Amino acid sequence: MKNIKLVLVLLVLFLAVLFIFTNNDTAEKNQQKKPVVAVTTFALYDIVKHVAQDTVEIVNILPFGVDPHSFEPTPQLMAKLEKASLVIYSGAGLEPWVGSFEFKVPTLNVSKYVELRHLDADEHELHDHHDKQCIHNSTDPHYWLDFANMQKATKVITEALIKLQPQYEKLYRENEAKYIKMLQNLDKLYKENLRECKLDTVVTSHNALGYLSRRYGFHVESLTGLSPEAEPSAKDVSRIMKEVQKDGISTIFFENFVNDSVIKRIAADTHIALDVFQPLGNITKDEAKAHLSYEDIMKRNLEKLKKALDCK
Repeated sequence: MKNIKLVLVLLVLFLAVLFIFTNNDTAEKNQQKKPVVAVTTFALYDIVKHVAQDTVEIVNILPFGVDPHSFEPTPQLMAKLEKASLVIYSGAGLEPWVGSFEFKVPTLNVSKYVELRHLDADEHELHDHHDKQCIHNSTDPHYWLDFANMQKATKVITEALIKLQPQYEKLYRENEAKYIKMLQNLDKLYKENLRECKLDTVVTSHNALGYLSRRYGFHVESLTGLSPEAEPSAKDVSRIMKEVQKDGISTIFFENFVNDSVIKRIAADTHIALDVFQPLGNITKDEAKAHLSYEDIMKRNLEKLKKALDCK
């Protein structure tokens, strides 16, 4: 009798262990079944995250805390991209390394589906030096700061996700509508808050605000134009200091990923405030830890623009 009971106990234990391992194995397989979607800029990551939710595995090609303008992918990362089901990149010259890499998986160049801002002649001549870090490009790549462009990007990314996983079309369509509504609300908020301002000029280290300035009617003076890593000349510094004194600017903006030594010196010499503007090519590690979204950061940016432009 005791032997029979022992056998039954051992059998139950065996079945329990088998059940646990089977479930774990099934869960792992289900996890592995999620297609991998690789993205570059944070704005594109935010769209995929909100539209696809947990139906895909999102891989950041550009790690949080890294400057998108100077990033070069490692061979290990490129090998990982070959296993992705879809690669989404910003385009418009922001990721020059893309051109030299032959993707073996479907890719989506979002810049082909938005309205790009082409630089004026005077924007090409913002600085008088030319080095390997200068961006002499006729196109402004920061199109995600235009909410109309973000809506177009959301639509084309949603279509790509549906093509990848048609079984989730209803979920993706619902999330697409929510995300577009959020972008429309942001646009309305910016129009309302930047409608009546005493100043019309924003001074910044790097001109990533071209789309915002065009849409909401203010002017941008930048130290290095579109090239965030270019070393400003004495002439560049003199030009910005004259603008600050002439227009009565109260704030100079800089970015987290840009060398801020020169712009800090200008702020100190002119006795005006210095603040960070987040252009969302990428976010810092601290912002990632705080789980900040595109919406969160653009609302923060709005408050800073209001203050800098002295808006009602």
